[in-house]
Amino acid sequence: MKVKVGKFYTYNPCGWDVLDPPVGNPQVGDRLVVVNKHGCPPANTMGHCYVNFADSGEFAGMVKTNSLDKVS
Repeated sequence: MKVKVGKFYTYNPCGWDVLDPPVGNPQVGDRLVVVNKHGCPPANTMGHCYVNFADSGEFAGMVKTNSLDKVS
């Protein structure tokens, strides 16, 4: 799945993110926003992206793009 920077998604971890959770430890159902970090590969590189918590703006970590569901 391809994600877009600045868009909101719901976190639903796939197998890789279950075995190796992101640094910010997001929980199932958390709203996240995709971001690009300075000096880091852009979103969708090798199926990964960086995310922040939508409510607080704190860094949530790097997740597989398959772990993000579109917010309807």
